[in-house]
Amino acid sequence: MSVVGIDLGFLNCYIAVARSGGIETIANEYSDRCTPACISLGSRTRAIGNAAKSQIVTNVRNTIHGFKKLHGRSFDDPIVQTERVRLPYELQKMPNGSAGVKVRYLEEERPFAIEQVTGMLLAKLKETSENALKKPVADCVISIPSFFTDAERRSVMAAAQVAGLNCLRLMNETTAVALAYGIYKQDLPSLDEKPRNVVFIDMGHSAYQVSVCAFNKGKLKVLATTFDPYLGGRNFDEALVDYFCDEFKTKYKINVKENSRALLRLYQECEKLKKLMSANASDLPLNIECFMNDLDVSSKMNRAQFEQLCASLLARIEPPLKAVMDQANLQREDINSIEIVGGATRIPAVKEQVTRFFLKDISTTLNADEAVARGCALQCAILSPAFKVREFSITDLVPYSVTLRWKTSFEEGTGECEVFSKNHPAPFSKVITFHKKEPFELEAFYTNLHEVPYPDPRIGNFTIQNVFPQSDGDSSKVKVKVRINIHGIFSVASASVIEKQNLEGDHNDAPMETEASSKNENKDDVDKMQVDQEEGGHQKGHAEHTPEEEIDHTGAKTKSPPSDKQDRINQTIKKGKVKSIDLPIQSSLYRQLTQDLLNSYIENEGKMIMQDKLEKERNDAKNAVEEYVYDFRDKLGTVYEKFITPEDMNKLSAILEDTENWLYEEGEDQPKQVYVDKLQELKKYGQPIQMKYVEHEERPKALNDLGKKIQLILKVIEAYRNKDERYDHLDPPEMEKVEKYISDSMNWLNSKMNAQNKLSLTQDPVVKVSEIVAKSKELDNFCNPIVYKPKPKVEAPEDKAKANSEHNGPMDGQSGTEANPDPAKASSQHTESGEMDVD
Repeated sequence: MSVVGIDLGFLNCYIAVARSGGIETIANEYSDRCTPACISLGSRTRAIGNAAKSQIVTNVRNTIHGFKKLHGRSFDDPIVQTERVRLPYELQKMPNGSAGVKVRYLEEERPFAIEQVTGMLLAKLKETSENALKKPVADCVISIPSFFTDAERRSVMAAAQVAGLNCLRLMNETTAVALAYGIYKQDLPSLDEKPRNVVFIDMGHSAYQVSVCAFNKGKLKVLATTFDPYLGGRNFDEALVDYFCDEFKTKYKINVKENSRALLRLYQECEKLKKLMSANASDLPLNIECFMNDLDVSSKMNRAQFEQLCASLLARIEPPLKAVMDQANLQREDINSIEIVGGATRIPAVKEQVTRFFLKDISTTLNADEAVARGCALQCAILSPAFKVREFSITDLVPYSVTLRWKTSFEEGTGECEVFSKNHPAPFSKVITFHKKEPFELEAFYTNLHEVPYPDPRIGNFTIQNVFPQSDGDSSKVKVKVRINIHGIFSVASASVIEKQNLEGDHNDAPMETEASSKNENKDDVDKMQVDQEEGGHQKGHAEHTPEEEIDHTGAKTKSPPSDKQDRINQTIKKGKVKSIDLPIQSSLYRQLTQDLLNSYIENEGKMIMQDKLEKERNDAKNAVEEYVYDFRDKLGTVYEKFITPEDMNKLSAILEDTENWLYEEGEDQPKQVYVDKLQELKKYGQPIQMKYVEHEERPKALNDLGKKIQLILKVIEAYRNKDERYDHLDPPEMEKVEKYISDSMNWLNSKMNAQNKLSLTQDPVVKVSEIVAKSKELDNFCNPIVYKPKPKVEAPEDKAKANSEHNGPMDGQSGTEANPDPAKASSQHTESGEMDVD
């Protein structure tokens, strides 16, 4: 069973796997541990990862990159429209209103949903991990930014399904980093001590995230998380690009932003320059040849200028740090260490801002690029039954507060209840009790839209069906369980109605909880909220429950012993007073893919994989023909020269020349079978020559081996004739057969060698190597069992005497000690008889 963690980044992806008792980041087919998040579509096939990145400039319109921010968003979303300006390829509105990309694939314009695009990338990462592990991969944990909303999370889950992956958990990137940091720490405080608080700062290519976590032995709790979803390494690249665009406009009179190819080249050069400036403070040159209109451009930049350009970006680093400390109610002195990850944290000015805020040195013990993938692989190992991992519990949090709204029976009003507050622990379940006479609808939405980097607060609508009044006309008591699951996605998990049953006899033993008489609209509908926590997936398949928590309408919490109420319900059910019936729930989630659409995406991905496979086989067949032409032509002039007549050589050289010309003309684009047939045709001419060469090379060794075996047998026959005692047990008639067989073999060998020596190298051999090897094996099978027959064993008189002494005690003239010279045996015999010698 495989365990895989995937860091699905904006710019690059990393894969970590659990094997050989540890976590390892694996390399792709280019021996690179980093796979670019890039897909290039062509007229026949797709290139994904490193191969696609090399086509960004050459295949501009059909190479998709920078698509992570488009997940779960409509085409009209302001973020999508902002990104659209930056992207060289075309975005398109899909039939369901979501954002998609429009590219040319298989010689036709085709739209792809973002789930399909990410699905292609994940399928490539799956293939890379399967090649490294040498076994199928299904289960994985995928990282996502902590600020992703439900719609974005569901979109990534759909992409995993398109790729054929079973995502065990969508894990927040900073939480994955915290797990990779904490699980190996041996010196964490015990559970009853004050926890160790660590701040994790992750600035990648497109986003900036901060979280503060409390660590105890075997336990990690995320206290707070903040973010700036629009600040990352690419903003620093953009600052450089804008600067150089302006400079080139005045210096060379060219408008770079009008030419998408030139702009992409400038982005690539600015990214390299940014990395160089992180290591050097001196002036660094920027030179691009044939940049635009056949112009070579050049400029320079140093770190001080760069920091001045990015002053407004650097000013955005501190607010999230301040906010995370406020939300966690911590002071600077409460922080034990600050860990930084992500490519953009390598910029010296970014580190400087963080150090200035916390007034302490930052730690870089984690691998800035691979920490997220390693954390995901650890989480996958914890969730997988195939691996034994140190006990470690993870409690994440809800990034945005979630509210439920419903219609009330009182004057057609609405009731609201904030079920999950900001930074509430997750995964978590709560049970809300309603009193209703008919089916009702719950609307879930984000409470504070200004906190959420998403234009729509809606999460989804959930209709609780089959709700009817009780037999006596009272409202039914409906218990609704809402949950933030392991992926951080909100759902109404279940609903049940508690039905009264009027039995004859004692009605008043355990009275039913009834609706309060007050006309308060909240009181009319929500009786109380009951809370069960599911601690973050650290126990395989089990959820831990905290004590039950009840929240009354004023918001005051009352904790009751969890057993009392449960016992009361159990007793009531035993007496047959109430019964619980599960109710069907109809969910309508915002921006949720329909199952039919998802199935069509999965089917399309399968077709594209098959198309890629067929194209690869076609190219391999074509390359095999080309390789054969070059290889054979080279050998004709060297090693094969002696084995072919001049006429045949001229003829074969002409055939090879024609085949080469055909490959680059009409044979450029042919079906696979045409190339296979062409190769077979060439081999008809080439194989006889190749066979003569191989036979000539291998024949001396085969003849020598057979000759040696004959000589060995002849020596044995000679010794047998001379009455050698080693062979005096051999059977005379059998030895006569061996002599005759060896004589025949020698005659066969001599005749074949003489006949072969008369032939020229261009003629077919008289005897093949395979025949000589067969003759050699036949000789072994016939002669060896006879001549190497072992001598029958004769029992020596000394052995008989020894056997007698063991049975009958000491022989004449021997003392007892001589009969048993082994002192260890002697002592063991003494011990058995109940005596013990003490030295």
